[in-house]
Amino acid sequence: MRARLLFIVLAGVVVAGLAALNWGEVTRTSRLNFGLVLTDAPLAGILLAILAATLVVFLVSSAIQESRNLIAWNRHSKELQAQRDLADKAEASRFTDLRQHIDATLRESRQRDALAGGEFEKSMLQSHRDLRAQLDAMNRTLLARLAELESRVDHRTTVVEPAPVRDRALGEVRPGDVQPADVQRNRMNV
Repeated sequence: MRARLLFIVLAGVVVAGLAALNWGEVTRTSRLNFGLVLTDAPLAGILLAILAATLVVFLVSSAIQESRNLIAWNRHSKELQAQRDLADKAEASRFTDLRQHIDATLRESRQRDALAGGEFEKSMLQSHRDLRAQLDAMNRTLLARLAELESRVDHRTTVVEPAPVRDRALGEVRPGDVQPADVQRNRMNV
């Protein structure tokens, strides 16, 4: 726009300077034929007037076109800003929805973890109780068996006099020796 305006102003200055330098020729009258009418008029003056009128029409049409372009640009920039605002709102809405979804998921996860932790605690306590009950039952059973064994041992703890042992080679029996068969029988009775 600035280059075009600069070119037009420069061309106007050149034409005006040329007309000023040759003003005598510009104002000299000559016989002109306009088709139906013949008249005496300065040809260069008429051409300068037509050039000036063309320049004015061009400048007015250029100004109108420029104003239309500015109006369209403003309208487009407003629409673009509205679209940007809508996109920003949609993006913010998506971020908000995503944040809410993440918060809900985390909340549900914490609730599940709390429930699972509670169930785990209950399960562990029940396992401890069951284990303790089994250990107590085993302890009672073991104590009962030990008591039974003690009573058997106490009941059978009679002093066994050693039987005389015969010397096989000599065929003699010595009174302090215990025969191995008797020892084995006594062990089996306990």
